[in-house]
Amino acid sequence: MLITQKILSAGCVRHPLICAVAVLFFSIGATLPVQAVDVPMLFTAEVPLDQESDNPRDDAYKAALIEVLTRVSGSEFSGNLQAIDELFPVPSAYVTQFRPGADDTLWVSFDDEAIERILRSSGRLVWGRDRPLTLVWLAVDWGQGKREIIAAGDPERTQRQGRSIDRNRLLRERVLAIAQNRGLPLVFPLLDTMDLQGVTFSDIWGGFDERIVAASKRYDANSILIGRIRPSSSQRNRWTYIFGSERRSWTGPPEMIVGQIADMLAAEFAVGGDAPLEMVTLNISGVESVDAYGSVQKLLSGVSLIESFIIAEVAGDTVSYKVEVRGGAERLRRALRFTSLLEQERDIGSGYPGADSTLEFFYSPKELIINSSNVS
Repeated sequence: MLITQKILSAGCVRHPLICAVAVLFFSIGATLPVQAVDVPMLFTAEVPLDQESDNPRDDAYKAALIEVLTRVSGSEFSGNLQAIDELFPVPSAYVTQFRPGADDTLWVSFDDEAIERILRSSGRLVWGRDRPLTLVWLAVDWGQGKREIIAAGDPERTQRQGRSIDRNRLLRERVLAIAQNRGLPLVFPLLDTMDLQGVTFSDIWGGFDERIVAASKRYDANSILIGRIRPSSSQRNRWTYIFGSERRSWTGPPEMIVGQIADMLAAEFAVGGDAPLEMVTLNISGVESVDAYGSVQKLLSGVSLIESFIIAEVAGDTVSYKVEVRGGAERLRRALRFTSLLEQERDIGSGYPGADSTLEFFYSPKELIINSSNVS
């Protein structure tokens, strides 16, 4: 069963990067396992083209490069203009494609391999394309008794409902645009009958996070962002972020919160260019079919930390890999624990100097079941 194009149409026109992620997520069918999202178009950006500037295109190239560097290396580095000028003195040298966009903008695509190579050689962080997916539950008190939860798409409207739906859409698009700028995979719930049976506005507003976590399981997201906004009040927006066993609370506008999440995840998953390559033994049990073997191979091929891997041994339903990892066993463990294909069993220490670290995982794909029959 597939989620219809209609659900995502509002966000796709303005936010192609997030739309691509969302379409991938919501169109995977009723029983296909999902894992950390492979984010496309990290090295593209659409930026304003100032025709009054002395060098409109060169200025646009630099602005686009800064946006790309923010996604792949974090806001701390991207705000360091001196470092950017030193590493990328001629941004146009890294442009592979460009074309005019709407409303005096320029769409620019960069050479990802060349940029990553320079970042790594300078010891900068590089955050790859496989990134945790965040599900957003956003409750908005518009005033005068109008209280709503923002959904992934817009329902059929009556004339009286038009204003409410439009302002919800604009808020959703604002959050999606922020996430796109940071390369953060982010989706909103369907708010179909199943969701509304599990979560109410009062649950979100009142901080009953356990109900929200339970209702989020069907989406198999890696983290959950819960927001409470009252636009007509001076009260600051309240947010709760749940990532594994960690819970954090913040106040502030969406721009600040999404940026903090992106920086936090980059610090967790990005790897410094000077991080050494280490050999890790990865034992995966429960591989009992050709399909399972193929899924594991595809998974490992898509992990950006992994430089190479080979099969060292097959014994029963256990496949033992020798994996060359940038950042070592701990980084690999973090990357693999957020997939829906593998469950960690235990770690085995190196035992003696120079010995490989060993990770033990079990192949156990989880099924994502999304019921779209009640979605408009």
